[in-house]
Amino acid sequence: MKIIVLGGYGHIGSYLVPKLVKLGHEVIAVSRGNHDPYTKKDSAWKQVEHLSLDRAKDSAFAQKVADVNADVVIDLISFKIEDTKKIVAALKGTNLTHYLFCSSVWAHGRAEKLPADPNCIKHPLDDYGKNKYAGEMFLKDEYRKNGFPATIIMPGQISGPGWTIINPLGNTNTEVFQKIANGEKIYLPNFGMETLHHVHADDVAQMFVKAIQHRNQALGESFHAVSDTSWTLYGYATAMYKFFNKTPDIGFLPWKEWSEYIGNDAEVEHTYYHIARSGQYSIENAKRLLGYSPNHTPLDTVEEAVQSYIDRGIIDYPE
Repeated sequence: MKIIVLGGYGHIGSYLVPKLVKLGHEVIAVSRGNHDPYTKKDSAWKQVEHLSLDRAKDSAFAQKVADVNADVVIDLISFKIEDTKKIVAALKGTNLTHYLFCSSVWAHGRAEKLPADPNCIKHPLDDYGKNKYAGEMFLKDEYRKNGFPATIIMPGQISGPGWTIINPLGNTNTEVFQKIANGEKIYLPNFGMETLHHVHADDVAQMFVKAIQHRNQALGESFHAVSDTSWTLYGYATAMYKFFNKTPDIGFLPWKEWSEYIGNDAEVEHTYYHIARSGQYSIENAKRLLGYSPNHTPLDTVEEAVQSYIDRGIIDYPE
C-alpha cells in the first residue's frame, strides 16, 4: 500500500516509518524540511520518499496531501480541530482506505473511573486536550454518518532516547535527574501518589502498525497507546535513585509550598497539567481487537531515555 506519514521524522515517525517500509509498503514521510529521524541507523530510510510541507504556513497543505492519493494517511501532527476537518474534507474522493489520527491521553483530562476506557466521554483540561478530543468526536461522527475510515490512537507520555522526557516531578527540567545522580534530596508535590504513563515511541509505532494490519477491527475505534501500567511520582523517583545506585532521599511538600520551592511558574504549570491528569489507561480493546502487546514497561522506557541523557552529557554520571 501507499502510506503517507504526516510528521514522519518525529518521535513516533522515527520508529513507525522503518516498520512500514519493512512490511513492504511504499512510504512517503512528510515534514517541514529535510529532517533526520531520531533513529538514523535503520537502512529502511533509504527507501522512504520525502515530501516537504508546512501545515501551519501552507494553506494548500491538506489538498497537497490528498494529491498523493495514498491508501493510508497517518496524521501525527494535527493539533487543531480546524486542521482535522480540512484534511478529512480533502481526503474524501481519493483512494483513501484508512486515516489514522494521533490523539493523546491528555484528551481525557480528569477521569471519572480507572482504568479509563479510550472510548469513554472525556473531560479535557486545556486547549491541547480540547482540540484532540474535538478531533476524536468529529472523526467518530464522520465514520458513523459518512463511513469515513478513521481510527484514533492515543499515546501516553511519549519517551525514549534522543529527546526530553517527563521527570519524576511531572515536568521536563533535567536537573532533577542530576540531583538524583548526585544522591541529593528531592521534593515531590503532595504525597507523590499522582501518576504518569510513559510509553516508548516504539510501542506507539507498533500500535499504528497493528491498526493498519487489523483495519476492519480498528475503524471507528479509539485505542490507548501505552504500556500495561502507570506509575506514581514516588515510584518513578525511587526507581531513578536505584538506577543511579543511590539511596532514595525523597521529601514531600503540599502543593503551595512545593510550587514556591520550585520557583518557576512554567515548570509548576507543566507539573500541574500532568498530575491533574493522573490516571491509568486501559489497553484491553487494543489487545483484543489488534493484538497489541507493549514491549516496554515505563521503567524500561525511562531508563533508556536517561541513559541517553548520560551518553549525550546532559547528566554527569561517571560510571
